[in-house]
Amino acid sequence: MADRTVQQLFDLTGQTALLTGGTGYLGAAIGQALAEAGASVVVSSTVAARGQAAAAALPSPGGVKHHGVELDQTDPASIRKGFQAAVNAAGKVDVLVNNGLHAIGKDLTDISFEEFLKHQANTAGYFELARLLRNYLVERSAPGSVINLGSMYGQVASYPDAYEGLCAASPVAYHAHKGGTIQITRHLAIYWAKDRVRVNCISPGPFPNAGKVSEEIISRLCDRSPMNRMGEPWELKGAVVFLASAASSYVTGQNLTVDGGWTAW
Repeated sequence: MADRTVQQLFDLTGQTALLTGGTGYLGAAIGQALAEAGASVVVSSTVAARGQAAAAALPSPGGVKHHGVELDQTDPASIRKGFQAAVNAAGKVDVLVNNGLHAIGKDLTDISFEEFLKHQANTAGYFELARLLRNYLVERSAPGSVINLGSMYGQVASYPDAYEGLCAASPVAYHAHKGGTIQITRHLAIYWAKDRVRVNCISPGPFPNAGKVSEEIISRLCDRSPMNRMGEPWELKGAVVFLASAASSYVTGQNLTVDGGWTAW
């Protein structure tokens, strides 16, 4: 393999990335990172117009085009239709970022069996989308990258007193989903390495949306962070571009934790 400069390694020009959940708080920053690095980004949403609006707001260095498609990652028919729509719109897909989440906010005291099971459809959706990309790439003898979004809460338990008296505990079904996401990342990476399809995971730490989370919870979480602060969405950009690009060409099966040191305690 020819030597490359750092600028070349991180350049995503000519690559197309399918991003689920690209209309959300962290998803918007992920989409911006991919676009800023030169990729054509296909933003999926359960509502096509929202995905198209998010895609239209992305930067376009060199005039690269972005697209929006409808895709519900908890519906297998929608997954297949949405993936094909992404290929049709952009001409190809090289990178998949599994970031979307249909969350159920109930905690371990009141979530039902059916609701817990429904939450795990997110994990199944991540797998099915990853498998579609892998099969698509193998058919074309092309390399690619899958990036799953895990969480620090897929690795460690939450502190009960951080939420006590303010809101429900951190949802147990969310913890199960994120833990499962990290493990399927490892599993798929081993099986697909021979296909030149890399599979990695990014696990954000505390990145609360200040407009939707109480100041008291944020204060309590800051007290438990070695950096004594919360993460900003732009602080995920470097990790995303690294794992999507040739800069990580010898990296697969890894979980990159971006948590301000939370899980190092």
